[in-house]
Amino acid sequence: MAKQEDKFKKVISHAKEYGFVFQSSEIYDGLSAVYDYAQNGVELKKNIREYWWKAMVQMNENIVGLDAAIFMHPKTWKASGHVDAFNDPLIDNKDSKKRYRADVLIEDYVAKYDTKIEKEVKKAAKRFGDSFDKEQFLATNPRVLQYKEKGNAILQRMGQSLEKEDLEDVKALIEELEIGCPLSGSKNWTEVKQFNLMFGTKLGASADTAMDLYLRPETAQGIFVNFLNVQKTGRMKIPFGIAQTGKAFRNEIVARQFIFRMREFEQMEMQFFVKPGTQKEWYEAWKVNRLKWHMSLGMGADNYRFHDHEKMAHYADAASDIEFKFPFGFKELEGIHSRTDFDLKAHESASGKKLQYFDHEENKNYVPYVVETSIGLDRMFLAVFSNSLQEEELENGTTRTVLKLPSVLAPYKAAIFPLVKKDGLPEVARKIMEELKWDFNVMYDEKDAVGRRYRRQDALGTPFCITVDHDTLKDDCVTIRHRDTMEQQRVKITELAAIIKEEVDARNWLQKM
Repeated sequence: MAKQEDKFKKVISHAKEYGFVFQSSEIYDGLSAVYDYAQNGVELKKNIREYWWKAMVQMNENIVGLDAAIFMHPKTWKASGHVDAFNDPLIDNKDSKKRYRADVLIEDYVAKYDTKIEKEVKKAAKRFGDSFDKEQFLATNPRVLQYKEKGNAILQRMGQSLEKEDLEDVKALIEELEIGCPLSGSKNWTEVKQFNLMFGTKLGASADTAMDLYLRPETAQGIFVNFLNVQKTGRMKIPFGIAQTGKAFRNEIVARQFIFRMREFEQMEMQFFVKPGTQKEWYEAWKVNRLKWHMSLGMGADNYRFHDHEKMAHYADAASDIEFKFPFGFKELEGIHSRTDFDLKAHESASGKKLQYFDHEENKNYVPYVVETSIGLDRMFLAVFSNSLQEEELENGTTRTVLKLPSVLAPYKAAIFPLVKKDGLPEVARKIMEELKWDFNVMYDEKDAVGRRYRRQDALGTPFCITVDHDTLKDDCVTIRHRDTMEQQRVKITELAAIIKEEVDARNWLQKM
């Protein structure tokens, strides 16, 4: 656990030191769980968003985009169930005066079983060597099976209690497991209460006439209320999807773990409208599709797993999370939900407007069912960033810190260096940069020795460094260095664009799907 905490501290420190993420309003001592994306972070975030959009919208002729407003009529949130049911279970520790989500306390307790299972796997792998079969071990080892059984039983009970809103049993479970306050260790808890997560605001010129509004807690409702507008103007035939990226806001009880859980965050969602009765088939298909998207980035199959929900939202008939192994354990990265026809029917009822699809093949109207894929952009940023940050021991005994980002997502694709700041080398380097910047985000760097510049670019995650030297003036060749291998090769200036494109082009990455 201490090793995980150390790794996470390094992630947070690196994010600030190299201009990826800053604490919001830092000069005023910051604002809790609100962060700003800095000059390199905004590029990485943009590239993740574009990689998702290309795979989701550009590569699917039956999925289109939308950018709905953050402000929506307040009846939207009444109809969707958010006013009455968008709650988290809150519990306070009487001694430490700290507030927690009751379900997260229990989930963190269960996560300790995952840590124990990992230890058993490592011990067995060391014992059996090359003949070790991890899958068989996980499926047959009595101690591992016991840990799994205990963890599943706890989560199942919690899920059932939350679904029935039996908050007394949630507290009883915390007491039975002897869960203490993470800060003080105290087990002196209050009762569990429900806490609504929506931020309220006002719309209007004066307090007397202002309308009560909410900052949207999710982007999905903007898609649902525009379902018919998009379908008719786009002449969309079922099955089809509407995708959207944008800000959402939640007054989290415990916002923590850096950018994993924030009060202002960004979602990338797609609502896929299907014929009633086919939703389970599409739900399974999108589970496969979305996992393939994640795998295309090459961050390791062992870092992903599916978690099927015991407790489902009131609108769902099936729900699963793709969980990622963050530095603090496996946590939700993306949700795939079969939302039934709940949302469209709820808005039909509340608005008095028909939100139905006319099926020409069957010659009838019906309310479509919906399969949702929803991923937190900030969480995806953290998954990519934390997984990529590595420390390597080199042959000469030194270490280097390198951010091995998937090159398709890297903020800068190449850095161009003149070996020295004289003899016409800066001019040639600048000329190369001016040519490459039409197709790639590149930077120019002439400060410090080349070795230090390499280290700086390693820490920024730049896939290529290009050095212009005195021989360049004679042969029009430069030295290109590869971030991950540190291999250097001499190439023609005219070949640079093709070499970079081969490595960073989204086509080459998405075709892995």
